[in-house]
Amino acid sequence: MIQTEGILNLHPLTPLSSDENNFDVLTPGHFLIGRPISSIPEPFLTDVNENRLSRWQKTTKVVQLIWKKWKSDYLNTLQARSKWLAEKDDLRIGQMVLIKDDFLPINTWLLGRILEVYCGSDGKVRVVKVRTKSGNFKRIINKIAVFPIDTS
Repeated sequence: MIQTEGILNLHPLTPLSSDENNFDVLTPGHFLIGRPISSIPEPFLTDVNENRLSRWQKTTKVVQLIWKKWKSDYLNTLQARSKWLAEKDDLRIGQMVLIKDDFLPINTWLLGRILEVYCGSDGKVRVVKVRTKSGNFKRIINKIAVFPIDTS
């Protein structure tokens, strides 16, 4: 239960700074304990057969499945765009975004800042160049999500 609570209270809400070199974010954990909640990394067990796991590993596997489902649902709600009702160009250079990556450990979010936007032939943003702590790379807009609270 505590690990599930940590998962729910660690999702990023908004950047703490507009500085392009700062990747710190405000989380619900900041309101609870004054800092982000941390967890100990454990090996992935979601693909291991149940009968090969100890009791602790089974518990860890359940937590990892909850994390996987929560992260997927949370990112999908952030990526929801009203396709036919209104145009929504909310991607700006310097803006911090969440980058969708299915292979991150529990309670880890890949954060980046938009360096460049690339538009398609219709003039809409299709690809962005993102800077993270580990380097720069391009991502299609389906693989990034804007923060739920925009401070600009």
